[in-house]
Amino acid sequence: MTDMTRFLLMDRIMTADIQTTVKDYILKEFLPGEDPGELTETTPLISGGILDSIATLKLVAFIEERYAITLEAHEADVEHLDTITAIADLILSKRKGTA
Repeated sequence: MTDMTRFLLMDRIMTADIQTTVKDYILKEFLPGEDPGELTETTPLISGGILDSIATLKLVAFIEERYAITLEAHEADVEHLDTITAIADLILSKRKGTA
């Protein structure tokens, strides 16, 4: 296995772990009792009405605490937080120092 292959595999594992953690948090905090299968990595969270402004702030606080990162005000928006995939991408980029 090459270094690049190893790096890509680790990136996929980290992405999947982040997506699972964020999904579990959203289900527990904002969608209790809902079918977990209905919430996918591409389900619109903000534009779909799952997260309102208060819920979005709670999600930001959770992300910052769980992943030891700081989100800038302009990152707490529909562009960065509308799907679990977008959230995972943002977290990874912040942890890598590229956001």
